[in-house]
Amino acid sequence: MIRATAAAKPAGIGIAAVLLLASALLLPGPARAQAASAGSVESDQPVDELVPPTSASDFTASQLDSVLAGSWRSPANRARDAYRHPKATLQFFGVRPDQTVIEITPGGGWYAEILAPLLNDNGHYIAAEKAPSADSEARSDDSALRRKFAADPAHYGNARIVEFDAAAPKFGAPGSADVVLTFRNVHNWIAADKGTAGTGPAMFKAFFDVLKPGGVLGVVDHRASEGAVIDAVKGSGYLPTPYVVKLATDAGFVLEESSEVNANPKDTKDYPKGVWTLPPTLTLGDQDKAKYQAIGESDRMTLKFVKPTAPAGNEAH
Repeated sequence: MIRATAAAKPAGIGIAAVLLLASALLLPGPARAQAASAGSVESDQPVDELVPPTSASDFTASQLDSVLAGSWRSPANRARDAYRHPKATLQFFGVRPDQTVIEITPGGGWYAEILAPLLNDNGHYIAAEKAPSADSEARSDDSALRRKFAADPAHYGNARIVEFDAAAPKFGAPGSADVVLTFRNVHNWIAADKGTAGTGPAMFKAFFDVLKPGGVLGVVDHRASEGAVIDAVKGSGYLPTPYVVKLATDAGFVLEESSEVNANPKDTKDYPKGVWTLPPTLTLGDQDKAKYQAIGESDRMTLKFVKPTAPAGNEAH
């Protein structure tokens, strides 16, 4: 991963500046040497066929490849790439290394191991955790993430943790983030009784508030079977896609696109312990373990929402 020194990193550096740096540094050694001596090369000399990245998407792809291969990633987390498809997922959401990205309740930091180093030099990674006093899981997740960041400042030195109250969430100054990401969390915000949406509406409204106009909300969660209703499945960990879409659109978002990058057609969604029957949790332990490992991780919806650049009803005529 290309790293800028502290002295060379001006405030607010944009992707265009990063691309200029990439064009030089991503060339292999022989190509850099050839470029340095270009003035003395005869015009009919064969041109090196290697072409440096010329777009933000090319640069982001190369940076993602570098981060995904990073030695700081735990072997257990790396093994799950086959199920979580981090490169394709982040590309689908349009994440770039110069953005401000907020990840909601990152848990032990599976995506933090990717996002924080990706954004460390030219962007901002913010982990939004429930206030540690909220429950034991929140305390454990908060402590684990702080230890991870503190132990490796080279990759996590600019990462931040913000705490929020799930009943009245706030993730930062209004309009301060480019992207908000939430991976397999929405099902936790749905109340288990009384047919209510739990803290879901408040969370989505807070996402909307913290994003800039045109900002992206990326949602990945366990997908219920087509036609399923929320009251029948919410205890299973699976959610109907239309239900999640409504939570977002009620908050003001527009669904821009959905992706099948995290789909798993082997997932029958009818297990004795819900989605937690499958890897990585394997709640049943050794009971039918090989069967559930063969299925793999859950079938997941991957939804990209956008905050409109103008309030609804104010479109130009």
